[in-house]
Amino acid sequence: MFKRLQQKWKVSAGRLILILTTFAIAGSCTGYAGRKVLSLAAIESQVVYIILYIIIMTLLWPLMILLISIPMGQFYFFRNYMSKLGKKLTRR
Repeated sequence: MFKRLQQKWKVSAGRLILILTTFAIAGSCTGYAGRKVLSLAAIESQVVYIILYIIIMTLLWPLMILLISIPMGQFYFFRNYMSKLGKKLTRR
């Protein structure tokens, strides 16, 4: 699996580790920030909470991935990754 990702993204093994670490840290930070934002709003309905959580996570993740990629030295990879992802989402 790792070799396939390495070939797909055309990166070295060390860079692949940094990229996967960036994904992991950004995902965790996004979940933490999403829970903190929702804790500020006193939402009692579980359904509303889940819907808002999904929306907040969707909006925060791209920002968080780019912010975390800067200190990891992978900003250009993730800028290109987000650009390709945006093109795929808007193609239809």
